[in-house]
Amino acid sequence: MPIYMDRHDVSETVTAEIVAGLHQEDLKIEHKFGCRGLTYWFDDKRKTAFCLIEAKDKQNIIDMHNHAHGEVPHRIIEVDGSIVESFLGRIEDPEKAQNTNLNIINDPAFRTIMIVKLHQETLNPTDSADIYTIFNKQIKNIKDLLLQSGGNIVKHEDGFFLISYKSVSDAVSYALKIQTEFNKSTAPDKYTTLKIGLNAGVPVTNKNSIFEDTIKLAESLCETNGREIVMTSEVRDLYISEKMNTPIDNRLINVLTKNDEKFVSKIMGFVEEKWRDTNLKVDDFSSGLGQSKSQLYRNMMSVFGKSPNSFLKNFRLNQAKKLLSKQRGNISEIAFETGFSSPSYFSKCFLKKYGIIPSDFLVSRTVAQ
Repeated sequence: MPIYMDRHDVSETVTAEIVAGLHQEDLKIEHKFGCRGLTYWFDDKRKTAFCLIEAKDKQNIIDMHNHAHGEVPHRIIEVDGSIVESFLGRIEDPEKAQNTNLNIINDPAFRTIMIVKLHQETLNPTDSADIYTIFNKQIKNIKDLLLQSGGNIVKHEDGFFLISYKSVSDAVSYALKIQTEFNKSTAPDKYTTLKIGLNAGVPVTNKNSIFEDTIKLAESLCETNGREIVMTSEVRDLYISEKMNTPIDNRLINVLTKNDEKFVSKIMGFVEEKWRDTNLKVDDFSSGLGQSKSQLYRNMMSVFGKSPNSFLKNFRLNQAKKLLSKQRGNISEIAFETGFSSPSYFSKCFLKKYGIIPSDFLVSRTVAQ
Protein backbone atom coordinates (compact mmCIF):
# COMPACT_ATOMS: atom_id res chain seq x y z
CA MET A 1 0.00 0.00 0.00
CA PRO A 2 1.09 3.61 -0.52
CA ILE A 3 2.56 5.56 2.39
CA TYR A 4 1.29 9.03 3.23
CA MET A 5 2.37 11.81 5.55
CA ASP A 6 -0.24 14.17 6.89
CA ARG A 7 0.06 17.49 8.66
CA HIS A 8 -1.99 18.75 11.59
CA ASP A 9 -1.72 22.38 12.73
CA VAL A 10 -2.83 22.26 16.37
CA SER A 11 -3.79 24.90 18.93
CA GLU A 12 -1.50 26.38 21.59
CA THR A 13 -3.13 24.24 24.29
CA VAL A 14 -2.27 20.91 22.63
CA THR A 15 0.56 18.98 24.30
CA ALA A 16 2.66 15.96 23.36
CA GLU A 17 0.53 13.87 25.72
CA ILE A 18 -2.68 14.93 23.96
CA VAL A 19 -1.21 14.10 20.54
CA ALA A 20 -0.09 10.68 21.83
CA GLY A 21 -3.63 10.03 23.04
CA LEU A 22 -5.10 10.97 19.66
CA HIS A 23 -2.61 8.65 17.96
CA GLN A 24 -3.71 5.78 20.20
CA GLU A 25 -7.33 6.43 19.21
CA ASP A 26 -6.29 6.12 15.55
CA LEU A 27 -4.55 2.80 16.20
CA LYS A 28 -7.66 1.33 17.84
CA ILE A 29 -9.77 1.66 14.69
CA GLU A 30 -7.23 1.90 11.85
CA HIS A 31 -8.04 -1.64 10.59
CA LYS A 32 -11.63 -0.58 9.89
CA PHE A 33 -10.39 1.97 7.37
CA GLY A 34 -7.61 -0.06 5.72
CA CYS A 35 -4.89 2.03 7.41
CA ARG A 36 -1.75 1.25 9.39
CA GLY A 37 -0.19 3.98 11.49
CA LEU A 38 3.60 3.78 11.33
CA THR A 39 4.66 6.67 13.56
CA TYR A 40 4.24 10.39 14.14
CA TRP A 41 6.20 13.56 14.98
CA PHE A 42 5.09 16.40 17.24
CA ASP A 43 6.63 19.86 17.48
CA ASP A 44 5.50 21.64 20.63
CA LYS A 45 7.26 24.87 19.65
CA ARG A 46 5.61 25.19 16.23
CA LYS A 47 2.42 23.32 17.22
CA THR A 48 2.50 20.91 14.30
CA ALA A 49 2.06 17.14 14.16
CA PHE A 50 2.86 14.82 11.25
CA CYS A 51 1.55 11.26 10.93
CA LEU A 52 3.08 8.55 8.73
CA ILE A 53 0.40 6.11 7.60
CA GLU A 54 0.02 3.24 5.18
CA ALA A 55 -3.38 3.49 3.50
CA LYS A 56 -5.29 2.70 0.33
CA ASP A 57 -5.79 6.40 -0.36
CA LYS A 58 -5.97 9.83 1.30
CA GLN A 59 -9.70 9.62 1.96
CA ASN A 60 -9.22 6.56 4.16
CA ILE A 61 -6.85 8.58 6.35
CA ILE A 62 -9.31 11.46 6.63
CA ASP A 63 -12.14 9.08 7.51
CA MET A 64 -10.04 7.30 10.13
CA HIS A 65 -8.97 10.52 11.85
CA ASN A 66 -12.48 11.92 11.70
CA HIS A 67 -14.03 8.80 13.21
CA ALA A 68 -11.32 8.38 15.88
CA HIS A 69 -11.21 11.93 17.27
CA GLY A 70 -12.35 14.49 14.69
CA GLU A 71 -8.88 16.02 14.18
CA VAL A 72 -8.66 15.74 10.39
CA PRO A 73 -5.35 16.66 8.70
CA HIS A 74 -4.79 20.00 7.00
CA ARG A 75 -2.68 18.43 4.25
CA ILE A 76 -1.74 14.91 3.06
CA ILE A 77 1.00 13.95 0.59
CA GLU A 78 2.17 10.58 -0.68
CA VAL A 79 5.78 9.79 0.30
CA ASP A 80 8.47 7.17 -0.13
CA GLY A 81 9.31 5.46 3.17
CA SER A 82 13.04 5.34 2.47
CA ILE A 83 13.08 9.07 1.65
CA VAL A 84 11.22 9.89 4.86
CA GLU A 85 13.78 7.87 6.81
CA SER A 86 16.62 9.69 5.04
CA PHE A 87 15.25 13.08 6.08
CA LEU A 88 13.80 12.30 9.51
CA GLY A 89 15.87 9.34 10.69
CA ARG A 90 13.03 6.87 11.26
CA ILE A 91 9.75 5.49 9.90
CA GLU A 92 8.60 3.83 13.11
CA ASP A 93 8.29 4.84 16.75
CA PRO A 94 11.60 5.44 18.55
CA GLU A 95 12.53 2.69 21.03
CA LYS A 96 12.41 4.97 24.09
CA ALA A 97 8.74 5.69 23.38
CA GLN A 98 7.61 2.13 22.77
CA ASN A 99 7.30 0.97 26.39
CA THR A 100 5.05 3.77 27.64
CA ASN A 101 1.29 3.45 27.79
CA LEU A 102 0.63 6.48 25.61
CA ASN A 103 3.78 6.15 23.52
CA ILE A 104 4.49 9.89 23.88
CA ILE A 105 6.78 11.15 21.09
CA ASN A 106 7.79 14.78 21.52
CA ASP A 107 10.01 14.76 18.43
CA PRO A 108 9.80 17.64 15.89
CA ALA A 109 9.92 16.95 12.15
CA PHE A 110 11.48 20.39 11.59
CA ARG A 111 14.86 20.08 9.85
CA THR A 112 17.70 22.25 8.60
CA ILE A 113 18.45 21.37 4.99
CA MET A 114 21.93 21.86 3.57
CA ILE A 115 22.70 21.83 -0.15
CA VAL A 116 26.37 21.56 -1.14
CA LYS A 117 27.30 22.20 -4.77
CA LEU A 118 30.79 21.69 -6.12
CA HIS A 119 30.99 23.17 -9.61
CA GLN A 120 33.74 22.69 -12.19
CA GLU A 121 34.78 26.06 -13.63
CA THR A 122 36.99 24.70 -16.40
CA LEU A 123 36.77 21.53 -18.48
CA ASN A 124 39.86 22.08 -20.62
CA PRO A 125 40.95 18.68 -22.05
CA THR A 126 44.66 19.50 -21.76
CA ASP A 127 44.23 19.46 -17.99
CA SER A 128 41.46 16.87 -17.87
CA ALA A 129 43.30 14.28 -15.75
CA ASP A 130 44.23 16.86 -13.11
CA ILE A 131 40.78 18.45 -13.19
CA TYR A 132 38.92 15.22 -12.55
CA THR A 133 41.46 14.08 -9.95
CA ILE A 134 41.05 17.33 -8.03
CA PHE A 135 37.26 17.31 -8.42
CA ASN A 136 36.88 13.72 -7.23
CA LYS A 137 39.22 14.31 -4.28
CA GLN A 138 37.21 17.36 -3.24
CA ILE A 139 33.98 15.35 -3.44
CA LYS A 140 35.49 12.61 -1.26
CA ASN A 141 36.71 15.16 1.31
CA ILE A 142 33.27 16.74 1.51
CA LYS A 143 31.56 13.36 1.88
CA ASP A 144 33.98 12.31 4.64
CA LEU A 145 33.18 15.51 6.56
CA LEU A 146 29.44 15.08 6.08
CA LEU A 147 29.55 11.51 7.38
CA GLN A 148 30.92 12.92 10.66
CA SER A 149 28.49 15.83 10.82
CA GLY A 150 25.47 14.29 12.52
CA GLY A 151 23.31 14.89 9.45
CA ASN A 152 21.65 12.41 7.10
CA ILE A 153 22.93 12.43 3.52
CA VAL A 154 19.69 12.22 1.54
CA LYS A 155 21.18 12.61 -1.94
CA HIS A 156 24.66 12.63 -3.43
CA GLU A 157 25.62 12.78 -7.10
CA ASP A 158 28.51 14.33 -9.04
CA GLY A 159 29.39 17.21 -6.72
CA PHE A 160 25.86 17.68 -5.34
CA PHE A 161 24.88 16.84 -1.75
CA LEU A 162 21.55 17.19 0.05
CA ILE A 163 21.78 16.74 3.83
CA SER A 164 19.14 16.87 6.57
CA TYR A 165 20.03 18.07 10.09
CA LYS A 166 18.10 17.97 13.33
CA SER A 167 20.53 20.51 14.81
CA VAL A 168 21.06 23.82 13.04
CA SER A 169 24.34 24.21 14.96
CA ASP A 170 25.68 21.01 13.40
CA ALA A 171 24.64 22.19 9.95
CA VAL A 172 26.36 25.57 10.28
CA SER A 173 29.44 24.10 11.97
CA TYR A 174 30.05 21.59 9.19
CA ALA A 175 29.29 24.11 6.46
CA LEU A 176 32.17 26.16 7.87
CA LYS A 177 34.42 23.08 8.04
CA ILE A 178 33.64 22.21 4.41
CA GLN A 179 34.37 25.80 3.41
CA THR A 180 37.75 25.73 5.22
CA GLU A 181 38.81 22.39 3.73
CA PHE A 182 37.71 23.41 0.26
CA ASN A 183 39.68 26.64 0.35
CA LYS A 184 42.78 24.71 1.44
CA SER A 185 42.43 22.27 -1.45
CA THR A 186 41.87 24.82 -4.22
CA ALA A 187 44.81 27.19 -3.77
CA PRO A 188 46.48 28.43 -5.87
CA ASP A 189 44.58 27.10 -8.93
CA LYS A 190 40.78 27.18 -8.60
CA TYR A 191 39.33 24.60 -10.96
CA THR A 192 36.13 24.36 -8.94
CA THR A 193 33.83 26.61 -6.93
CA LEU A 194 31.85 25.75 -3.82
CA LYS A 195 28.40 26.95 -2.77
CA ILE A 196 26.47 25.88 0.33
CA GLY A 197 22.81 26.81 0.89
CA LEU A 198 21.12 26.45 4.29
CA ASN A 199 17.38 26.65 4.86
CA ALA A 200 14.98 25.16 7.43
CA GLY A 201 11.39 23.94 7.38
CA VAL A 202 8.85 21.18 7.86
CA PRO A 203 8.20 18.13 5.65
CA VAL A 204 4.63 18.90 4.54
CA THR A 205 3.57 22.27 3.12
CA ASN A 206 1.28 23.09 0.20
CA LYS A 207 3.64 21.30 -2.21
CA ASN A 208 3.42 17.66 -3.28
CA SER A 209 6.86 16.44 -2.18
CA ILE A 210 8.47 16.12 1.23
CA PHE A 211 10.46 19.24 2.24
CA GLU A 212 9.96 20.57 -1.32
CA ASP A 213 9.81 24.28 -0.37
CA THR A 214 12.80 24.03 1.97
CA ILE A 215 14.96 22.14 -0.51
CA LYS A 216 14.11 24.43 -3.43
CA LEU A 217 15.12 27.60 -1.59
CA ALA A 218 18.27 26.00 -0.13
CA GLU A 219 19.31 24.99 -3.64
CA SER A 220 18.42 28.42 -5.03
CA LEU A 221 20.66 30.06 -2.42
CA CYS A 222 23.59 28.35 -4.14
CA GLU A 223 23.00 30.55 -7.19
CA THR A 224 23.47 33.80 -5.28
CA ASN A 225 26.49 36.08 -5.36
CA GLY A 226 29.20 36.50 -2.73
CA ARG A 227 30.34 34.13 -0.02
CA GLU A 228 30.48 30.35 -0.34
CA ILE A 229 27.93 29.81 2.47
CA VAL A 230 24.49 31.40 2.15
CA MET A 231 21.66 30.97 4.66
CA THR A 232 18.17 32.25 5.30
CA SER A 233 17.45 34.65 8.12
CA GLU A 234 15.51 31.88 9.91
CA VAL A 235 18.58 29.62 9.99
CA ARG A 236 20.62 32.54 11.32
CA ASP A 237 18.08 33.17 14.10
CA LEU A 238 17.88 29.49 15.03
CA TYR A 239 21.67 29.23 15.15
CA ILE A 240 21.98 32.28 17.41
CA SER A 241 19.30 30.82 19.68
CA GLU A 242 20.95 27.39 19.88
CA LYS A 243 24.42 28.85 20.44
CA MET A 244 23.35 31.17 23.28
CA ASN A 245 23.44 34.41 21.26
CA THR A 246 26.69 33.62 19.42
CA PRO A 247 26.50 35.76 16.25
CA ILE A 248 27.08 34.60 12.69
CA ASP A 249 30.44 35.63 11.23
CA ASN A 250 29.40 37.78 8.26
CA ARG A 251 32.90 37.55 6.81
CA LEU A 252 32.31 33.83 6.15
CA ILE A 253 28.53 33.55 5.73
CA ASN A 254 26.00 35.57 3.76
CA VAL A 255 22.58 35.87 5.42
CA LEU A 256 19.79 36.91 3.07
CA THR A 257 17.04 39.27 4.13
CA LYS A 258 13.42 38.11 3.90
CA ASN A 259 12.94 40.31 0.83
CA ASP A 260 15.98 38.83 -0.89
CA GLU A 261 14.74 35.31 -0.07
CA LYS A 262 11.42 36.13 -1.75
CA PHE A 263 13.24 37.60 -4.77
CA VAL A 264 15.46 34.50 -5.09
CA SER A 265 12.41 32.20 -4.93
CA LYS A 266 10.55 34.23 -7.57
CA ILE A 267 13.52 34.40 -9.96
CA MET A 268 14.34 30.70 -9.66
CA GLY A 269 10.70 29.71 -10.01
CA PHE A 270 10.38 31.83 -13.16
CA VAL A 271 13.65 30.60 -14.70
CA GLU A 272 12.96 26.94 -13.94
CA GLU A 273 9.61 27.25 -15.71
CA LYS A 274 10.80 29.24 -18.76
CA TRP A 275 14.50 28.48 -19.36
CA ARG A 276 13.92 26.08 -22.27
CA ASP A 277 12.10 28.77 -24.29
CA THR A 278 14.50 30.06 -26.96
CA ASN A 279 12.41 33.24 -27.32
CA LEU A 280 12.67 34.24 -23.64
CA LYS A 281 13.72 37.90 -23.31
CA VAL A 282 14.50 40.35 -20.49
CA ASP A 283 11.07 41.92 -21.06
CA ASP A 284 9.56 38.55 -20.12
CA PHE A 285 11.52 38.62 -16.84
CA SER A 286 10.22 42.11 -16.08
CA SER A 287 6.59 41.33 -16.83
CA GLY A 288 6.72 37.91 -15.21
CA LEU A 289 8.18 39.27 -11.98
CA GLY A 290 6.30 42.58 -11.93
CA GLN A 291 9.43 44.75 -11.93
CA SER A 292 10.74 47.40 -14.30
CA LYS A 293 13.87 46.59 -16.32
CA SER A 294 16.02 48.90 -14.22
CA GLN A 295 14.66 47.56 -10.93
CA LEU A 296 15.11 43.96 -12.07
CA TYR A 297 18.68 44.67 -13.20
CA ARG A 298 19.60 46.26 -9.86
CA ASN A 299 18.11 43.40 -7.88
CA MET A 300 19.76 40.75 -10.07
CA MET A 301 23.19 42.39 -9.75
CA SER A 302 22.78 42.81 -5.99
CA VAL A 303 21.64 39.25 -5.23
CA PHE A 304 23.09 37.15 -8.06
CA GLY A 305 25.94 39.32 -9.34
CA LYS A 306 24.68 38.82 -12.91
CA SER A 307 22.34 40.57 -15.32
CA PRO A 308 19.12 38.70 -16.24
CA ASN A 309 20.61 37.66 -19.61
CA SER A 310 23.89 36.45 -18.08
CA PHE A 311 22.06 34.59 -15.34
CA LEU A 312 19.79 32.81 -17.83
CA LYS A 313 22.70 31.88 -20.11
CA ASN A 314 24.71 30.54 -17.16
CA PHE A 315 21.72 28.52 -15.95
CA ARG A 316 21.22 27.01 -19.40
CA LEU A 317 24.90 26.11 -19.73
CA ASN A 318 24.88 24.35 -16.36
CA GLN A 319 21.84 22.34 -17.43
CA ALA A 320 23.48 21.51 -20.76
CA LYS A 321 26.64 20.33 -18.99
CA LYS A 322 24.56 17.94 -16.87
CA LEU A 323 22.86 16.52 -19.96
CA LEU A 324 26.18 16.13 -21.79
CA SER A 325 27.72 14.42 -18.75
CA LYS A 326 24.87 11.91 -18.75
CA GLN A 327 24.96 11.66 -22.56
CA ARG A 328 21.28 12.58 -22.82
CA GLY A 329 21.17 13.27 -26.56
CA ASN A 330 23.55 14.67 -29.16
CA ILE A 331 24.93 18.21 -29.11
CA SER A 332 22.27 19.68 -31.41
CA GLU A 333 19.45 18.12 -29.41
CA ILE A 334 20.87 19.38 -26.13
CA ALA A 335 21.46 22.87 -27.56
CA PHE A 336 17.80 23.27 -28.51
CA GLU A 337 16.52 21.48 -25.40
CA THR A 338 18.36 23.96 -23.17
CA GLY A 339 17.00 27.05 -24.92
CA PHE A 340 19.87 27.99 -27.28
CA SER A 341 18.89 29.32 -30.68
CA SER A 342 21.44 27.19 -32.57
CA PRO A 343 24.08 24.49 -31.93
CA SER A 344 26.84 26.84 -33.12
CA TYR A 345 25.85 29.56 -30.63
CA PHE A 346 25.60 26.94 -27.90
CA SER A 347 29.11 25.67 -28.67
CA LYS A 348 30.48 29.23 -28.64
CA CYS A 349 28.93 29.94 -25.21
CA PHE A 350 30.03 26.58 -23.82
CA LEU A 351 33.62 27.19 -24.96
CA LYS A 352 33.68 30.65 -23.38
CA LYS A 353 32.43 29.37 -20.03
CA TYR A 354 34.25 26.04 -19.73
CA GLY A 355 37.28 26.42 -22.03
CA ILE A 356 36.23 23.48 -24.20
CA ILE A 357 33.73 22.82 -26.99
CA PRO A 358 30.89 20.37 -26.23
CA SER A 359 32.20 17.63 -28.56
CA ASP A 360 35.63 17.63 -26.88
CA PHE A 361 33.96 17.63 -23.47
CA LEU A 362 32.08 14.46 -24.41
CA VAL A 363 35.37 12.82 -25.43
CA SER A 364 37.12 13.92 -22.22
CA ARG A 365 34.25 12.53 -20.10
CA THR A 366 34.49 9.20 -21.87
CA VAL A 367 38.26 9.06 -21.21
CA ALA A 368 37.85 10.08 -17.56
CA GLN A 369 35.23 7.37 -16.98
